[in-house]
Amino acid sequence: MKLSRVLSTASLLTAVCTGGTAAAWDPDDHHDKILVLGDSVAFGYIAAVDSVGYFYTRPENFVGFADDLGERLHLDLVNASCPGETTGSFLSSTAPDNGCRGYREQYRLHVAYKPTQLEFATGYLKRHRNVRLVTITLGANDGLLLEKSCDLVPSCILAGLPAVATNMGSILAELRATGYDGAIIITNYYSTDYSNTNQPGITELTEALDAAIAAPAHAYGAIVADVFTVFKAVAIDPAFGGETCKTGLLNPDVSTPDMCNIHPARTGHRLIAKAIAEALPTEGSY
Repeated sequence: MKLSRVLSTASLLTAVCTGGTAAAWDPDDHHDKILVLGDSVAFGYIAAVDSVGYFYTRPENFVGFADDLGERLHLDLVNASCPGETTGSFLSSTAPDNGCRGYREQYRLHVAYKPTQLEFATGYLKRHRNVRLVTITLGANDGLLLEKSCDLVPSCILAGLPAVATNMGSILAELRATGYDGAIIITNYYSTDYSNTNQPGITELTEALDAAIAAPAHAYGAIVADVFTVFKAVAIDPAFGGETCKTGLLNPDVSTPDMCNIHPARTGHRLIAKAIAEALPTEGSY
């Protein structure tokens, strides 16, 4: 019973002068921004990743919903996501992650920072008052770690999900504490098999994870973009029988014919971007 394995496996920081001295002119700072936070879904994808490992050395080779969203909303993109990030490792450099720190040691992220994504995000929001939208895509790697530690026992996995809600609440509280009062969109996760044929129980576990992710949203004025439902609307077409892999929304698994990687394909990323844009309360609210 596999929980969704999403997220398995340059710096935009500018020096700010202090002591009453004027800060250096940064032309990029005078455009409205979207700050994208999260894991490998937010980081983007490379088609057929297993065959082009050397492409990992250049983060601009990774494209995804963040790029589409920036273009759609006419916002400059600042993507601080890290493949393998958990809600815990987002908050703390000592909390378990699912490969983020290792990835960061070997490859470059879209923006450079240490030690945590939280510190980058809060620092960026304090220094840049032109951020119009923050998106958060976190939680699936927590599920993966629970899956491993629980030896796939569903009751054990479910018992660990309240910690995800607690961490998400802490993340939202820290972001709001910067004084940022703009739009925050949390994306939930799609099921990799709505039919549960190839992965029994995956849809129910994904729904439970999504509920934990969404639990603290309202208290901090955050909105959930329902990616689970928009992917499901495509997958339940009789032509696909609920099997997400058949929809073309997921990347192909180059090592196994007729199988899919669990990350979104280009079409999947476009659908996520659309879901986020439509979740914004009113046009122009960002």
